[in-house]
Amino acid sequence: MISDKMDYSGGFGRTMREVKVCLLGDTGVGKSSLVLRFVSNRFDHKCSATIGASFMSKSIDVGGETIKFQIWDTAGQERYKALAPMYYRGAAAAIVVYDITSESTFNCMKNWVKELSQFGPKDIKIAVAGNKCDLEDAREVSKDAGREYADHIDAIFIETSALTAQNVEEIFTKIGKALPPEVVKYPGQTLPRRDLYDTSPGKRSGSCCN
Repeated sequence: MISDKMDYSGGFGRTMREVKVCLLGDTGVGKSSLVLRFVSNRFDHKCSATIGASFMSKSIDVGGETIKFQIWDTAGQERYKALAPMYYRGAAAAIVVYDITSESTFNCMKNWVKELSQFGPKDIKIAVAGNKCDLEDAREVSKDAGREYADHIDAIFIETSALTAQNVEEIFTKIGKALPPEVVKYPGQTLPRRDLYDTSPGKRSGSCCN
């Protein structure tokens, strides 16, 4: 979902866009850690898996425009997979995350991409994030393999570390730059249609492990 709004000063120059982004991936890859680092710039070593989904938001400047990211962090456990379409409905972008130290999570990430291509919003922008790049000695998935797959599906690719904050804000900046520009509509004009999406976040029991 992308919506355009008038700037805070009441003028018609600078705008704020609201962009819905969902995070998908296997349990334990660090999806919630990425969101926590991006939104609050902190890392929680004591955490448990997300239950259902959680919601956070943050605004950043991208190319002179303010973008408010509405971020849905989904649970990676198999028993919650059926709920995922409820959270990525109407999303403008999705970040599919894998753990560079676990090849199985890389394969799971590919399955999420297939599901998005079948059931996700049309023209959703996908970003592939290889998380935990601080654990280079334990790497199982090469950077070249991640980049090659991302190129194959025409996705953004970046390796991140929620622990060190490496490339965490950069992935959201890249998404913001990759989204197509929209004609700004102001009061008195007809607003573009906004897709509806569920606004009730699931229960959250922790962050960094999922």
